[in-house]
Amino acid sequence: MFKLAHISDIHLGPLPSMTFRELASKRITGYVNWHRNRAKHMITGTLDLLVDDMRAREPDHLAITGDLVNLATGIEIRAAAKWLQETGGPLQTSVVPGNHDAYVPGAHDKAMSAWYDFVKGDDDPLIWEKDFKLFPTIRRRGPVAMIGCSTSIATPPFAATGYFGSRQARETVELLKAAGKEGLFRVVMIHHPPIRGAASSHKRMIGIRRFAAAVFTGGAELVLHGHTHLNTLYWLQGHGKRVPVVGIASASQGPGGSKPPAA
Repeated sequence: MFKLAHISDIHLGPLPSMTFRELASKRITGYVNWHRNRAKHMITGTLDLLVDDMRAREPDHLAITGDLVNLATGIEIRAAAKWLQETGGPLQTSVVPGNHDAYVPGAHDKAMSAWYDFVKGDDDPLIWEKDFKLFPTIRRRGPVAMIGCSTSIATPPFAATGYFGSRQARETVELLKAAGKEGLFRVVMIHHPPIRGAASSHKRMIGIRRFAAAVFTGGAELVLHGHTHLNTLYWLQGHGKRVPVVGIASASQGPGGSKPPAA
């Protein structure tokens, strides 16, 4: 038996001290939102308890579906890289980015460079290369293929949309078909829920039809996502079968908030 753990929306806190220059962007809205809302319920101790409980269950692999940070500052990105190393090595952990990991222009590439060992596919370059089209990725772990997709883009203030483009869709189909021919159990990781109506319009995924078509054409056994901070189960039509689409609460969400606690 292969035991897979899934966590998402880590939102490592607390926020670091920030300069006026760093706040003179979309980050100011996130900064205010953190101190007014998230800081009350997204508690580091909760994440520590969750990770300890997960380790006690001895999973074979850990899937993290994005939003490791809050405002994607350099300090946060480096702290997340350290946290990943402490939580489990890159052979045991697979990561895809979320919208907060690309909070402002340029942040996505900085995050992928810092977390590259946890993101890159089996056949990708050993070192991060500028302008490298990283996603989709495939990481073979025993009987399982972890297929990593990215919806992570910088967006304007008060928006948290994601984008899944046609190139990524075509290449995802190719990876899914190849993994299927190898007899692997195909797990697709993505941050935004690839389901119409699962997120509000300003937080939705653009390219839902493309993703559904990719899963239908290529085939998959499971889709994992985050973003909504909810425990959800949806379904997509796969290659001759239905494919479960599973969302999870934020890994840092403590009790008492409007969203379900970490799981």
